[in-house]
Amino acid sequence: MTATTADAIDSAPFERPDLDKGLGAAGNLGFAAAILVAVAYVAYSVYADAAAAGVHATAFLPFALLFIALLIALGFEFVNGFHDTANAVATVIYTNSMPANYAVVWSGFFNFLGVLLSTGAVAFGIVSLLPVELILQVGSSAGFAMVFALLIAAIVWNLATWYFGIPSSSSHTLIGSIIGVGVANALLHGKSGTAGVDWGKASEIGYALLLSPLLGFTVAALLFFAMKLLIRNKALYEAPKGDTPPPWWIRALLIFTCTGVSFAHGSNDGQKGMGLIMLILIGTVPTAYALNRAVPEQYVQEFVVSSNAAESALAAHASAAPPRDATRAVTAYIADKTLVPETIPALGALVDQIETQVSSYGSLAKVPAAATENMRNDMYLASEAIKRLGKEKTLTFTDTETKALTTYKASLDSATRFIPTWVKVAVAFALGLGTMIGWKRIVVTVGEKIGKSHLTYAQGASAELVAMGTIGAADMLGLPVSTTHVLSSGVAGTMAANRSGLQMSTIRNLVMAWVLTLPVSILLAGTLYAILNAIF
Repeated sequence: MTATTADAIDSAPFERPDLDKGLGAAGNLGFAAAILVAVAYVAYSVYADAAAAGVHATAFLPFALLFIALLIALGFEFVNGFHDTANAVATVIYTNSMPANYAVVWSGFFNFLGVLLSTGAVAFGIVSLLPVELILQVGSSAGFAMVFALLIAAIVWNLATWYFGIPSSSSHTLIGSIIGVGVANALLHGKSGTAGVDWGKASEIGYALLLSPLLGFTVAALLFFAMKLLIRNKALYEAPKGDTPPPWWIRALLIFTCTGVSFAHGSNDGQKGMGLIMLILIGTVPTAYALNRAVPEQYVQEFVVSSNAAESALAAHASAAPPRDATRAVTAYIADKTLVPETIPALGALVDQIETQVSSYGSLAKVPAAATENMRNDMYLASEAIKRLGKEKTLTFTDTETKALTTYKASLDSATRFIPTWVKVAVAFALGLGTMIGWKRIVVTVGEKIGKSHLTYAQGASAELVAMGTIGAADMLGLPVSTTHVLSSGVAGTMAANRSGLQMSTIRNLVMAWVLTLPVSILLAGTLYAILNAIF
């Protein structure tokens, strides 16, 4: 391509769709009413849960802390809506498949459904990156310093990149904030900075976050090439003329992929705040939220059976007597990741201790307030230790033993890793509200500032299909990925495949945000944690 041709393309005016049309008076009123109903539902649910667990609503301090922490956590999801959900609607808006005001509402609704129907695997995958000692003491001053530091750091960086219209990753930001808190916590306790993070899990998540944009770029480009070879319709590869919508079938495909990306985004990204909200609830109102009091009636009988099987599996590999303090030994194993002769006997003793407690109460709903948090901590430790044992290369469990330990871990997780419906509703509305308010900056960047030519119907469909598939697959695997990076790199891939040219200033900004997000969020969160830890 000659310089003259490139300049002509670069200076060609974009036919921007109408981005200023709102919902109208009736739409705004309905949306406001829905938010009020959601707020009332959340408030009532917290009150009902607390009352059912015997917590008096007159206990002011826990509820004041809960309100502040929830406000910050939902603020993170609100800002997440600015960034990530806006990507889902960019292609349908710029291909005239849907008017902007309808597209935003449509996307928000399917985000809402995605959050409500999510499994929770991503939520607890994020939580498992946090230092184990802070998770076990989340109601302490250090626990609150941790939650506030990582959320505030993530919000600050997300707002800064949104202000400049840079589609950065909320997932990257949150992971960086968690690593920053972990490193700072280790240094404050005289340990090596590397001791404060589960680097195995961090690497697994890091690979998913780093590889997903490359995957988005490559696969979207290949898909676009395939469409050009197989579908000989010239109109699909040209910029929309005025407000002319695409052919009905490509329009249906674009709306379908927008729907899929929105749903997958809600299901994946919506979970990132859920795990942190659950930590907040456990720290402020442990009696109500430390244990899942809604497990089935047969839970205790099944738990006793799985506990006995797990004890037998562990006993076959025990080479020492259990220590006096089994909980401390298991905690040290998870924190230090060092298997010593007393580790397996300690875990076996902890399993027996938990089984005795659960069977003595007869139901999780009957566990007294004073014992709730300790039981939850013991269950969490046992679950994390079993997961860690599965990675030990020096241990070889038989198939029967592996099945027994897996079944037991699942029964532990069902008691401790749960997300109430009202938490999902609150996160869904925070995401939706963020989308409704802040979508335009990121939509304009994706639609106008990545390529040098207007987004075509085929480019929009290719990028959205790849984004939907990548995010959906990551959700099934329990891995967080960045909707922003997958979709924006997909658009860039189709522009490159079409030889449309890329706007290098935007690409530079995207790459800089990609490179800087982790170190900046690590530094921000670590500094904030050190300051808040000293204040609290």
